[in-house]
Amino acid sequence: MSAEVDVSSPLDRYECRVCGYQYEPTKGDNRSQIPGGTAFKDLPEDWLCPVCGAAPSKFKNVGPAGKPSGFEENLRYGIGVNTLTPGQKNILIFSVLGALVLLLLSFYGFS
Repeated sequence: MSAEVDVSSPLDRYECRVCGYQYEPTKGDNRSQIPGGTAFKDLPEDWLCPVCGAAPSKFKNVGPAGKPSGFEENLRYGIGVNTLTPGQKNILIFSVLGALVLLLLSFYGFS
């Protein structure tokens, strides 16, 4: 027999697998008068997804906010990009795209 260990933190976010809504415990749920700081496991039994009405059983743990996206075993690969948070990846991608646009526009000065 092996006992399962719950490694989730009270501040882990949960995402609805039906509509994609993310419950963030630091913010709570204003529509249902759930105050900030309420862990997902402490939600009332009659609580439903505020967007689509799905039951809490339809939610999956997506970890804490600011956590690098992807599988834990893949975070050490790449050139350091895998350890960036989704927001940091967006900044990197759009910065590179902006630099490329500026580079292409600079070629107009050669004619």
